[in-house]
Amino acid sequence: MLLPWDVYGENGALLVRKGHMIASANQIEYLVERGVFEDGQPSSILSEPPSVLRKLNAAYLELHTLLLAASQGAAPPDFRRRLDDIALMVQAAVDLNVDIATASILHNQEQAPYAARHSVNTAIIAMLLARARQRSRNDVMTVTLAALTMNTGMLEHHQRWHDSSAVLDSADHARKLAHPELSVQLLRAAGVNDEAWLHCVLHHHENEDGTGYPHAKVGAQIPLLSKLVALADRYCARVSERSYRPTMTAHGALRDMLMEARTTLDTNLVSLVIRELGIYPIGSYVRMINGEVGVVARRGLQSTTPHVESVIGPRGAPLEVFLQRDTRNELHTIRDVLSNAQVAALDAPPLRMAQVWGRAAVA
Repeated sequence: MLLPWDVYGENGALLVRKGHMIASANQIEYLVERGVFEDGQPSSILSEPPSVLRKLNAAYLELHTLLLAASQGAAPPDFRRRLDDIALMVQAAVDLNVDIATASILHNQEQAPYAARHSVNTAIIAMLLARARQRSRNDVMTVTLAALTMNTGMLEHHQRWHDSSAVLDSADHARKLAHPELSVQLLRAAGVNDEAWLHCVLHHHENEDGTGYPHAKVGAQIPLLSKLVALADRYCARVSERSYRPTMTAHGALRDMLMEARTTLDTNLVSLVIRELGIYPIGSYVRMINGEVGVVARRGLQSTTPHVESVIGPRGAPLEVFLQRDTRNELHTIRDVLSNAQVAALDAPPLRMAQVWGRAAVA
């Protein structure tokens, strides 16, 4: 029989879509036990909650429009107010469900131009790091705004660089090196006079050992809030899909940053990033000992044993109904980490985040 309704779990996660073929009585029993059937009638358990992805997608688009105007020297009179609104929208998304917000960095990569999406993603991580350091609300807002606007000075080139497989020529390399200072100039012209925010933008490419730009600052010369934005920027850049290199896993990005902490990054702050995101960040694909492939859905009691939703069975077939796995179980111990591209090569359909995280992850 064909299922006449969508079926959701009690947490709002989509279990099976309307039209799915029910092949056995066991499947019916399983869905009745786990599911809530959506028949189109209003229900308190099925009432539409706010969506993290809708908030973030709206932030991407509004930010793109606003920064495009600023990059052309045509920022609107209410530029600062509208940026504040975007920052608050991003903070509201994180507060609504931090797991969905961080997973969106890995699984919501088709929405909006890259530059705006990357800036919002960086703001999510920078905000989490500032909160983890127990910074004031003003400081959290500062890193959020700095992350949103850090690349204003190279906005017109960013998408082209992202899409190109070629090495930057000398002119584009010069534009890249100049973008922190140009971003500050454009923000001042748009009416921004918050020095902490502007310093964050100016110094977000400085390195601990003095090899960064634009001023080759070292260690304590670099403001802490700039370092938080810089770490968030590096993480999000590494896990983003690029035409000129394979996509890096979140686990691999953190490992690389840990290696860089020997020279260019602050060791204590890199450790903070790993503590906040976990060894297997939410949204990461993992392969388990039994051969199943799943997505990390939430943290476990230990950083090495997150809760996983299996999306591909042990014989390599995509699962119609995702299976919850506790990786403390020996059979479901994590064996390795896979990139989105590696999972796609296994003929898995694109992940719809609502299948894992429920209606708050509806796009």
